[in-house]
Amino acid sequence: MKILVIEDEKRIADSIKKGLVQESFSVDIAYEGDYGYDLASSESYDAIILDLMLPGMDGVTICRKLREEKIVTPILMLTAKGRVDEKVEGLNAGADDYLTKPFSFSELLARVRALVRRPPKLDGNILKADDLTLDTMTYEVKRGEKRINLSKKEYALLYYLMRNKGKVVSKEQIIENVWSFEDDILPNTVEVYIGYLRKKIDRAFKERAELIQTVRGFGYKIVTQ
Repeated sequence: MKILVIEDEKRIADSIKKGLVQESFSVDIAYEGDYGYDLASSESYDAIILDLMLPGMDGVTICRKLREEKIVTPILMLTAKGRVDEKVEGLNAGADDYLTKPFSFSELLARVRALVRRPPKLDGNILKADDLTLDTMTYEVKRGEKRINLSKKEYALLYYLMRNKGKVVSKEQIIENVWSFEDDILPNTVEVYIGYLRKKIDRAFKERAELIQTVRGFGYKIVTQ
């Protein structure tokens, strides 16, 4: 899952990113409004954490412009303590939730997890592809009844593939949604991690159908047999 944090207080933004990365999220940061808007309107994110007061374009304007452009990415608005009018303004502009500063990371994490949940595509918190399951709350991955241990990046890649089950996703799309801008991506990084997943999900279950497929010249997809 990929999150965009638009927050001008560098200490807060960096702390949020550190905590989310430890929880297996991929995170991009914008420290000012105009750059944050550019990222939010041009890249694909599972959720946006948006501060209300920003240099350049403010949070309410960013939120309103995104909604006017039919961008429905869930938005968690960060507001000043006790400013009810700010909360109302943010929600009226299209924010999905708000969190008052100062806040605990555990509460922010709970709210982000609630926002990225997609009931039409999930059975509770479970993504499924054939007999492969991924629990978005516990991060548990199983094939049948056997648990599969994945690294954080392997989990993020599998999550993205399963969220797009049956669709072909290109290497570029995978990089944009699984890795952050500042990550050191080599030309064969995606192939390497696809190989890691295949070893754990397909080759470890030789008696079962292969779920990860390569569509030559286009990318990869997870299929349901």
